[in-house]
Amino acid sequence: MNIPLIYVFIVLFRATGYNDVPAQEKTDAVAERILVYQRENGGWPQPGGDPINYGKELTKEQKDKIQNDRKKSDTTIDDQATTREINYLAEAYTRTGNTKYLAAVERGVDYLLKAQYPSGGWGQFFPDTTGYRKHITFNDNAMVCVLEVMREVAGRQDGFATLQPRQAQAAQKAIDRGVQCILKCQYIQNGTLTVWCAQHDRDTFLPAKARAFELPSLSGSESVGIVRFLMGIENPGPEIRKAVNAAVAWFEKAKIRDMDTRLVRDENGKAIDRVIFPSPGKVIWARFYDLETNRPFFTGRDSQPKADLKDIEQERRVGYSYYGNYAEKLLTREYPKWKQKWDI
Repeated sequence: MNIPLIYVFIVLFRATGYNDVPAQEKTDAVAERILVYQRENGGWPQPGGDPINYGKELTKEQKDKIQNDRKKSDTTIDDQATTREINYLAEAYTRTGNTKYLAAVERGVDYLLKAQYPSGGWGQFFPDTTGYRKHITFNDNAMVCVLEVMREVAGRQDGFATLQPRQAQAAQKAIDRGVQCILKCQYIQNGTLTVWCAQHDRDTFLPAKARAFELPSLSGSESVGIVRFLMGIENPGPEIRKAVNAAVAWFEKAKIRDMDTRLVRDENGKAIDRVIFPSPGKVIWARFYDLETNRPFFTGRDSQPKADLKDIEQERRVGYSYYGNYAEKLLTREYPKWKQKWDI
């Protein structure tokens, strides 16, 4: 599992430090670079499709180039983009008292509030809603990350404590709409609630296709983050309890027992394959399950579902996660504690 980038930023800050100057003048090197990348609409991009490396210093020419792109509409919540920047800037404001960082947080929060659909979800990109970018996006926990920021804003915690009161009120309303969206997206299979897809149609709430190898399906990965968010709601009502219990029941049914996966590398350490093999006592889940049969399936760039991982191309086997112990901690530790506390 990747370490959240917010922690990487904090380590970088501690390594570089900042000058002992009056609070209003203190700066943070990482935060300063984050400000450079913020678009005019308040969000952040993902140039080239990869997360921005804020640990890398920028030349004047690079800063000028980025600033010239401020009006671009390439802002996104993919791979924690925008949410990680907001979180880091809020933390940096707490440490430094630099009001530039607070102002950037406020603009970022306003961007997220504006990006929410009337149906309660968030698309992968905003304002760009072409192709699959328009779908309600749970993939890689995108929407969950947004809701977690909204929770901090609504609770006026830490670096979010001094945000404008209107933003806290708007954030709570956004959370309420987001939770209703999650409940509407939970897939009903033959009359039984199950889990969620990585993407859902913003109008019908039905599972939707994204990239060629991301077909409509039940997600053994993204659904874990959704359940965790729902379990974090204080005094959950009957609908939320029902949703959590149903999802956990599905995870129990979808377990793949006594199997594990590993990445195969050559003598130079290069990844050359990913295989599944017998492993007594191990429990894993597939990334994609058929909407009606609950059978795991695997899809390459030809968009044709296969029953076996070895049947898709090597590039996809190596370059994408199709199996994992996604729900292990949820089922063995987190859910039992939640159930004892709330599920009477």
